[in-house]
Amino acid sequence: MDLAHLTPLYDRPGPWATAYLDTSAADESTLSRRELKGRQISEELAEQGADQETCLAVRRAIDSYAFGEQTAGRAVFAAHGQVMLDPVLGIPPPGESLSVWAPLPHVAPLVELTPDEPDTLVVRVDRVGADIELRTSSERSPLDTVQGRDWPVHRTASADWSERHFQLSVENTWEENARTVAAGVEEAVTTTGAHLVVLVGDVRERRSVRDALPEHLRATVVETEHGGRAAGSHTARLDDWIAAQRRQYAGLRAAEALERFTAAKNRDDGRIEAADGVPALVDAAREHRIATLLLRPDGPDTHREVWAGPKSEQIALRRTDARSLGEPEPFTVRADDALLRSATLTGAEVVVVGGAAAARDRSPDEDLAADNRGEAEPEQAEPVGGLGALLRWPTEGEHPLPEPGT
Repeated sequence: MDLAHLTPLYDRPGPWATAYLDTSAADESTLSRRELKGRQISEELAEQGADQETCLAVRRAIDSYAFGEQTAGRAVFAAHGQVMLDPVLGIPPPGESLSVWAPLPHVAPLVELTPDEPDTLVVRVDRVGADIELRTSSERSPLDTVQGRDWPVHRTASADWSERHFQLSVENTWEENARTVAAGVEEAVTTTGAHLVVLVGDVRERRSVRDALPEHLRATVVETEHGGRAAGSHTARLDDWIAAQRRQYAGLRAAEALERFTAAKNRDDGRIEAADGVPALVDAAREHRIATLLLRPDGPDTHREVWAGPKSEQIALRRTDARSLGEPEPFTVRADDALLRSATLTGAEVVVVGGAAAARDRSPDEDLAADNRGEAEPEQAEPVGGLGALLRWPTEGEHPLPEPGT
């Protein structure tokens, strides 16, 4: 998961008000429930020490949200009387809401409740062109319509020589249109950065478009017979199928990161390419060595307190160490939030292992199918305490600072 969109949260000092709320339900009491929820969260923040202007900004934001309109939830990040970011959540937060007043924005739940599912192009193909739609974690929107030649596109049943010649022209038109659609898909991938392409339509049209794509893009393509381009062919089954493909993609990415982490931890040549546990990660974050941060949301070390300053490299286990990094008045923060700040500002990737998002990556049917095939889950190293990292460059037998009191 790329956290670059969170950078504005670290452009100004705290403290920060953070709120998460479930917006998935809608009924005749939606308006009153939304008002109650806004007031409740505002009061909770005030009790934690939040200033009146920031509490009011959070409450106004919540009052403006539409409940039940294909959104699972919202997150709100506010400071100094202004809402800086309020992203849509892909999974409802547990317990309907959460509010936190802290020196840093509490972004740890956000990475769990916003699954790292790929931006996806849905390409509905027929013999004369295609409609291309972009689906992201928060929305779906029409992107482009690719139109090829519309004549000749229909073959005849005659065996006459002239008719066979006409049929050859029809097939040439199909192939030309497939190349036109493929060029449109390639341009859309370049423009959007999408990592997954779903081809929808009859098998011949899908296969012709796939074959016309550059080889490096074919690995990103999946095909389905559900739905088509014609009006009325859109089905809920297609949406469910696409959602499952996106979850599977996210799950595979997490599994690959965990495999790399396991391999790095199991090295026996003295090279340190991975780290876990708060002391080692604090050391790596201070030196900007984290390439991929692994986070298990329910890990016991995620809420452990560390000392920090306003800069991402100002992170330490002890207050005196934080002061030695140039911050005379360090503050305590959750380890996961401090490490996520470092990951965001240094361009590191974040991968969630376990938690609410991972629970959706494999359906019960998939689990049953794996059991029937006799497949066993590979043994993988879990990050100690729920926090681990793949490092940007290896070190030789380097060790973190000892734990306080040791």
